[in-house]
Amino acid sequence: MDRLTIELIPDESLGGFTARVPDIPAYGEGETEEQAIADLREALAGYIETFGLEDAVSRISSPTLRQVPWNLAELGHA
Repeated sequence: MDRLTIELIPDESLGGFTARVPDIPAYGEGETEEQAIADLREALAGYIETFGLEDAVSRISSPTLRQVPWNLAELGHA
């Protein structure tokens, strides 16, 4: 596996970022996206050391993304 999809979540109130792989319980945090990604890399290494590479790889899924015609403002009035 040469590429891994990660999620970067900005912290609007405190600043900084959290980085995560959606299906693996490992997180990274940092003041910048790059720091959060580097911290996530360390967390993933620890996860793999504890649970094994096979476990980590088996958790990774490729989500199906689909756009739907929803107006979120209308959903709030349902």
